[in-house]
Amino acid sequence: MKKMIISKFTIVALGATLLVSCAKKLDLFPTNDLTPQTTYATPEGYKAVLAKIYGGMSTTGNAGPAGASDIQGLDEGSQASFIRGFFNCQELPTDEAVVAWNDQTIQDFHALRWTAGDPFLLGMYARPVYNITISNEYLREATDEKIASRGITGAAATEIANTRAEVRFLRAFNYWVMLDLFGKSTFVTEADQIGTALPREISREELFAYIETELKAIETELQPARSIEYGRVDQGAAWALLARLYLNAEVYTGTGRYADALTYAKKVIDAGYELHPDYREVFMADNDKAANEFMYVINCDGLRTQSYGNTTFFIHAAAGDNFADYGTNGGWYGYRATAALTNKFADLSGNTDERAMFSNLSNATINALSDFNQGVWVRKYVNIRSDGGQVSDVNREFSDVDFPVFRLSEMILIYAEAHLRGGGGDLATALAQLNRIRFRAYGQSYGPNDVGRILSSDLNLQFILDERARELFWEGHRRTDLVRYNQLTTGTYLWPWKGGVASGTAVDEKFNLFPIPATNRTANPNLSQNTGY
Repeated sequence: MKKMIISKFTIVALGATLLVSCAKKLDLFPTNDLTPQTTYATPEGYKAVLAKIYGGMSTTGNAGPAGASDIQGLDEGSQASFIRGFFNCQELPTDEAVVAWNDQTIQDFHALRWTAGDPFLLGMYARPVYNITISNEYLREATDEKIASRGITGAAATEIANTRAEVRFLRAFNYWVMLDLFGKSTFVTEADQIGTALPREISREELFAYIETELKAIETELQPARSIEYGRVDQGAAWALLARLYLNAEVYTGTGRYADALTYAKKVIDAGYELHPDYREVFMADNDKAANEFMYVINCDGLRTQSYGNTTFFIHAAAGDNFADYGTNGGWYGYRATAALTNKFADLSGNTDERAMFSNLSNATINALSDFNQGVWVRKYVNIRSDGGQVSDVNREFSDVDFPVFRLSEMILIYAEAHLRGGGGDLATALAQLNRIRFRAYGQSYGPNDVGRILSSDLNLQFILDERARELFWEGHRRTDLVRYNQLTTGTYLWPWKGGVASGTAVDEKFNLFPIPATNRTANPNLSQNTGY
């Protein structure tokens, strides 16, 4: 597969209130007596740090799966990673996921009873801030003046300058994660003076405006949509993040921006992206072949990005004795779904709607969360190549499956929802685009008697929410979707073990946001707590 190779260049975070001992610095310092002057002395040095910035989304440190974590004081595989932490926050509190383990506070996520002392939340707060911090350092060192002062000229200088917009996008994306999960954030940019003061807090409304402004500013500086190397970001990624940001603007700021959501979703739709013909192949080990569907993926490679917190987590944690079906060497007997997810599919066999990638259906009822054999087994991510070839890690311990952050289906669903919420566009376009998703889902057809085709009479907001579950389950959307529909914490929609009750129950509305970790607030008095915690 085409992979951006993650550099072994070692950068250690000493800043941005990642942990108590790290509270009083704002920047990064290389190890082994390296300084910015030596690190960035050559174009290769810039490339190494750029690889680290991209790689921070899939790896946890500089020594493979364990041993030199970016974030100290937490379990590297389960608490210092982005993909695994994001999944726990976005899927585990919903109908789409439960876990059998009793590791520390992990059961609190599906029960919607977490606290500010949760170690998993400490890691999920730390990871985006770490990623933001190394992005800031890169931007400080990638100004035209700094590049010229190091004698870097010509095409090499231009190439470095062009990467600034990419890094600003990645920083904006990490700030969006903070906006969505925590409602506010520690806030630092490349303009902050190093080590002069503790970082300030930015409110939800301010952070929304900052992300929007950043994305608009780099929109014309990024490479044209669908033109950059696989795994890197271009205009399509910026449009996709803006579409997602605007779709949720009413939650974030109290003011709907559905017309803007539709506008930017349409930009992506009109940019020439295509749905890969086979839905199942979008989540296989050679899913780089589905590149035309993606605006941004997090590259994962069984040799170069070894981590227990990227898609390696999916292929192990969802597997039991059937681990060979996931293309791995052993199951962790952990994660599965509730029947509330599978109830959204008319046919669970996968023979019509191929997105129904489930098993253990005869034991879908969960009486004991700790029993992996109760609940629906999900086989979405598999470390198996569609062409039958060998995966990178011959031992099948680490995954080659790239994690899709933005893909065309989401943009189509945003267009349709924004239209239904008064954002403009037209019903015919929304219907035609949704039927593209359905046609692919039913195996390049609409199934027997056109059962997969939807009509205008089918199209309403609840259908969109359910279709998002069918199309996007286990991709990190569900919590955000349920919050937008006011169904995460209320009694409007119940699922098994919501609120820690077998039949489901409403919970306090404070659980629409995660708390600011107590450790961070102790380290930085500038940080305030979310209401109710």
